Amino acid sequence: MQALASFIRTVDRFNDAVGRAVSWLTLAMVLITFGVVVLRYVFSLGWVWMQESYVWIHGIVFMLGAGYTLLHNGHVRVDIFYRPKSAEYKAWVDLLGALILLLPVIALTFFGSWEYVLKSWAGLEESREAGGLPGLFLLKSVIWGFCLCVGLQGLSLAARSLLTLKGTPLSVPNEEESGSP
Repeated sequence: MQALASFIRTVDRFNDAVGRAVSWLTLAMVLITFGVVVLRYVFSLGWVWMQESYVWIHGIVFMLGAGYTLLHNGHVRVDIFYRPKSAEYKAWVDLLGALILLLPVIALTFFGSWEYVLKSWAGLEESREAGGLPGLFLLKSVIWGFCLCVGLQGLSLAARSLLTLKGTPLSVPNEEESGSP
């Protein structure tokens, strides 16, 4: 049980760190978007790479932040069936949801994107737009980062549910422990 608890804490710390790191990209996204608007409408200037950059950042934030969101129960649920129930009921729902729905979808996503990402890396794919960003292959690799973050967090969720069902619950790190306001 100690090994399981250690695994859960490690995964939780990893996804918390990744989520907090990519959250800073939202500031960059806002500033770049503001810059694009000002340059276009005030100075009649624009660059494709600059416009692509905030779209890419948006994708990175959502893909790599998904594990953080799962850790902190930020994904959509049907709370009218979940919230009022006992901890044991919630553990069963989380365990079965992770094992039957979440992890198979993550596996399909990973294996389904395998050739797509490798093909992009093989050609060092760039933007199709003239003046666009190089390194599209790096952006496509974020799919694997998504699978890693959400897959690990799904395993952590399943393990946490098992501990709850065994009578030794391990709580999700709350906002005070993780250092957010």
